[in-house]
Amino acid sequence: MYRNILVPIDGSDTAQRGLHEAIALAKSLGSRIRLLHVINEAPLLSPVAMGASFDRIFEQMRNYGTSILHVAEAAVRDSGVEAETQLIEANGGLAGEHILREAASWPAHLIVCGTHGRRGVRRIVVGSDAEYVVRQSNVPVLLVRARPGGR
Repeated sequence: MYRNILVPIDGSDTAQRGLHEAIALAKSLGSRIRLLHVINEAPLLSPVAMGASFDRIFEQMRNYGTSILHVAEAAVRDSGVEAETQLIEANGGLAGEHILREAASWPAHLIVCGTHGRRGVRRIVVGSDAEYVVRQSNVPVLLVRARPGGR
């Protein structure tokens, strides 16, 4: 049913909860998982304004993304589920847009996202990639919420 499960991760506890749910689902269905991390350099100042700092910061972001993908891939494989990773280096746009693009090109049959479940002003100020994915996705999306009272 859900042969290909796409799991965006960002290193947060909430994303980790989504990953664990995706692993359990993949094990029960015989699915495979693609782990996705999006690095977006657009929120940083321009390379001209930041000079050498830009390259150093972006390299740290790339190393962090690679690291969390590696750790998550090991967890998926250790559970007996087939895994692969994708690191996207974006220059602008919402992470949700890149997630949906990857879901279409792979193709994913299900997207599993951790969500903080923010409401009201916090959601407006912080934004919600998970909400964007739910509203725009052409495939089913499973949202896994943070623990009650947790982040």
